Amino acid sequence: MLGAGAAALLAGLPKAQAQSAIKLAGVYTNPVEQQWCGRLHAASEAAKAAGAVDYVYSENVSNTDFARVLREYAESGANLIIGDIFGVEQEAREVAADYPEVAFLLGSSLPPDEAAPNVAVFDNYIQDASYLTGIIAGAMTKNGNIGMVGGFPIPEVNRLMNAFMAGVKETRPDAKFQISFIGSWFDPPKAKETAFAMTDAGADVLYAERFGVSDAAKEKNILAIGNVIDTQSDYPETVVASALWDFAPTLNKAIEAVKAGSFKAENYGIYSSMKDGGCMLAPYGTFEDKIPAEVKALVEERTAAIKDGSFTVAIDDAEPKAS
Repeated sequence: MLGAGAAALLAGLPKAQAQSAIKLAGVYTNPVEQQWCGRLHAASEAAKAAGAVDYVYSENVSNTDFARVLREYAESGANLIIGDIFGVEQEAREVAADYPEVAFLLGSSLPPDEAAPNVAVFDNYIQDASYLTGIIAGAMTKNGNIGMVGGFPIPEVNRLMNAFMAGVKETRPDAKFQISFIGSWFDPPKAKETAFAMTDAGADVLYAERFGVSDAAKEKNILAIGNVIDTQSDYPETVVASALWDFAPTLNKAIEAVKAGSFKAENYGIYSSMKDGGCMLAPYGTFEDKIPAEVKALVEERTAAIKDGSFTVAIDDAEPKAS
């Protein structure tokens, strides 16, 4: 997968640009095995393998240390710094203001600000793929009771849950949802226990926005829907579908802009859309013959419509409500 990603990223760069690597630094508040930070890291490693960047990173950086680490990378000569700044917006932007010659591409719920021209923002706008997983979940549930476990009720999570729920309604209009947030981005045991409580309350399909949920589904012998990465190889009889995020299109654009000297305050979140190649539905794999043919046909129809612009998945950042 890394080799394919590297090839795709290299192909997306002008030949002359691909020959000279820029210095890229990643600053992550979670381990790179975590879904969200893992996608940033994977794309960066692919860019490194393609020769587009020299890449270094720090993981598990606490909010209180985030600004210090950003500053150290800026001082060390990084041309482009990527990371997540949820919870440390002000501190990160203050650091960026001190290094106007460094490009900062930061995960954020806020829009770009022209007053900070060297700070561009991004987000995982993968609601297109989340909607498609909902179509499959609605068809696969036996009793219409679906449990959903998220990290925090912030826009980045809410929009994916809402899109998933809208997809479920396509194939199971009477579906009911149990929804809970664990207050952490990486606490698999807590996510698992929360999911167990939902299965005890009747859920027969679980939406795994966090690690740990699929473990609960596996132990209870029910289905799970994955998010951001494909974990079906770890749960071959459990994870029926996943919405995948590919950070490479976003990173490609930033690398091109830095090399061209045109990097500015923009919203890079748009490159996470399905039509831009930033998200997709995972291969069906072990569930290829278990998902009804008419459901797969509907997914293909919706996918084509999303890509050609004739169907739009709503972006709903409001906190989802249980039913």
